[in-house]
Amino acid sequence: MKRILVVEDEDVIRDFEVINLKRAGYEVVDVPTGEEAIQVFERNPTHFDVAVLDVMMPGMDGFEVCRRIREKNSSIGIIMLTAKSQEMDKVNGLMIGADDYVTKPFSPSELVARVDALHCRVTVAAEKAQAPAPSELKSGPFVLNMKSRTVSKNGRVLELTQVEYQILEYFFNNPNTALGRQDILNKVWGEGYFGDIKIVDVNIRRLRMKLEDAPSKPEFLLTVWGFGYKWVQK
Repeated sequence: MKRILVVEDEDVIRDFEVINLKRAGYEVVDVPTGEEAIQVFERNPTHFDVAVLDVMMPGMDGFEVCRRIREKNSSIGIIMLTAKSQEMDKVNGLMIGADDYVTKPFSPSELVARVDALHCRVTVAAEKAQAPAPSELKSGPFVLNMKSRTVSKNGRVLELTQVEYQILEYFFNNPNTALGRQDILNKVWGEGYFGDIKIVDVNIRRLRMKLEDAPSKPEFLLTVWGFGYKWVQK
């Protein structure tokens, strides 16, 4: 069963989300506050495949809910709902661990399509973790374990989301090769993704903060100006 957590303080919008996600075949648990979301989530941190979080809520906002969920589960898919005028909300959400965002107002088809795409990525990642595969890919001080879907640097496991892991796996399989932003988007988010390509840049920035000793002067994850990015094999 496809299980999803919906967190939205406005009753009309929450009912709209729940109705359309249930029609699409999801088992939905919905709550009106961030505090209740954390209570539900912490009862079983691995129960949900995807969480849809409104950013602006009284009390605990969506950013804090995202941060707390991500601390306990790196594989769950997280979508943030943001107001069209709040561009920084999108960046902030992605920087603290969200995988995608949907801008209000949105249509039922857009919401379901974005949730479906993220659920598919989460499911594929889980299946890959169970499938026979080369056990490790190595690059300099980094080891990418394809069985546990983890990355370590000098023996220390790094806290990566599944999206970050998938991006890094793509680079490890294509070392010293310039990869276009659109290529990265298609590979990780899927060719049917119709969100902003800036989501690639935000995730690269987040990866650098976790991988590089000096993120502003990267040694491994380099920018190819006007095109995309390149992983330098050392």
